[in-house]
Amino acid sequence: MDEWPFEDPRNTAAITTRKVLEGAAPVLRVSHDADDGGWQFLCGTTEDPADGRVVGLGRLCDRDATLLEVADLPEGWHAWRERLGAPWRRAGPIR
Repeated sequence: MDEWPFEDPRNTAAITTRKVLEGAAPVLRVSHDADDGGWQFLCGTTEDPADGRVVGLGRLCDRDATLLEVADLPEGWHAWRERLGAPWRRAGPIR
């Protein structure tokens, strides 16, 4: 990857799920948290905290380069797609 599009460094901690890390499910939901600027890359198959994992942002993008498409997601926004390869849709914070 020649140019890193995220403002955060590649080693920034991001939240994901066990299924994403094991390759059992793709990332279908992304949020860029308003309170701390953190990133979450979720599969949408679980909300069990025991399935949560912390991983480097760069590691996730190395596994799925389509995540680079949401690098400009503003804090407080989220993005989702129906399946791997589908276009990302975005929405801002609920007011």
